[in-house]
Amino acid sequence: MSDRVFLDANILVSAAWRPDNGLLALWRLTDVTLRTSAYAIVEADRNVRTPEQRTRLHRLVQRLEIVDEPRSARLPVDIRLPLKDVPILMAAIQASANYLLTGDRDHFGAYFDKRIEDVHILRPAAYLN
Repeated sequence: MSDRVFLDANILVSAAWRPDNGLLALWRLTDVTLRTSAYAIVEADRNVRTPEQRTRLHRLVQRLEIVDEPRSARLPVDIRLPLKDVPILMAAIQASANYLLTGDRDHFGAYFDKRIEDVHILRPAAYLN
């Protein structure tokens, strides 16, 4: 069974930032389904700066599975996240992702290399290794 990998908005922004970004390796993986949500795409779109980056972002997004927005915003017990990050985690959980890849050390750092509701939270480099 292939990995189901949910990408946070900051991963989308970083991948679109430069045409030679190392994160593009995620899009070349076989036996992996890359997922994200419309919420993450909108956030990423707000954070790219140039027309070239926006074009790259939209081309990358076309190759992702876009999952439904979360039906619930209730975080699992003992999980603390800012309101803006709750839809990311909940969409990954409700989409049955195996992994949530994020570079957000400030908000997700306490959960790196931990599982929340069967979703393993990792930095992209840890997943790629």
